[in-house]
Amino acid sequence: MHFEELDRRDRDFLSYIGGELIDLGDGYARLAFEIRPHHKQHLNVVHGGAIATLADHCGWYAVISQLDPGYTSVTIELKINYLRPASGELLMAEAKVINRTRRTAFTTIEIFVKDTLVAYATATYSIVDEERLKNRVEHAK
Repeated sequence: MHFEELDRRDRDFLSYIGGELIDLGDGYARLAFEIRPHHKQHLNVVHGGAIATLADHCGWYAVISQLDPGYTSVTIELKINYLRPASGELLMAEAKVINRTRRTAFTTIEIFVKDTLVAYATATYSIVDEERLKNRVEHAK
């Protein structure tokens, strides 16, 4: 799948968090957002939920970059370790697909402020037929 097509498919949510798709390769993605006041918690550092959101989003892009048309992925597990407070101007995440089968993909995600690693995450994604998933979601309503 091409960079432009992936960006179109997920632009709304990425725009909502202020994020941008910076780089995309085969099983690799880099995303970032400028740190704004609404990303911060009461101690004036980036909220853990904002970091986790960027990590999950980045992992999804890395996985989806390897899938054939008609397939998508959804998160089935995310684990994050917060290593230090995140403050500064830009939060950047880099994700790599470490293992992929027909049904799942496992990623590692590193989250940085400048050259400082502030969080490390792993995530597992289910690979699904997009139409079948849409039908399941529609029937669940």
